[in-house]
Amino acid sequence: MPLNEDDIREILRLIDESDLEELRIESGDLSLHVLRGEAVAAAESLDEDGAVPGDLLTISAPMLGTFYRASAPGAEPFVDVGARVEPDTVVCLIEVMKMMNSIPAGVSGTIAEVVAQNGELVEYGAPLFRVERDG
Repeated sequence: MPLNEDDIREILRLIDESDLEELRIESGDLSLHVLRGEAVAAAESLDEDGAVPGDLLTISAPMLGTFYRASAPGAEPFVDVGARVEPDTVVCLIEVMKMMNSIPAGVSGTIAEVVAQNGELVEYGAPLFRVERDG
């Protein structure tokens, strides 16, 4: 039995009310992978030599969907280069099946680069932002 939009909303509601950090569901043609909190924490970006360039971290897409930098067309972006972020700072939205998902930074630092293009489809794990780490 395939999942419908109401099923997915209910799953997301249950996750919000639980202590789960990660959930993966596969049913028929649908694959749903949800990450939150520390599970969304940015992966370090390595250069060709394996070094971390300038202590930059990558905020990656926790799900497949359409990337939006602002809450509405014409609105100011949530963050831009030079913006200070904390782990709970919302940096963008990702739309999945007409549901808008707020994406937190997951790290503390300063936005150094906006990698993803507004309105474009992003894959799970795709880099969205590069952040200069504190310290």
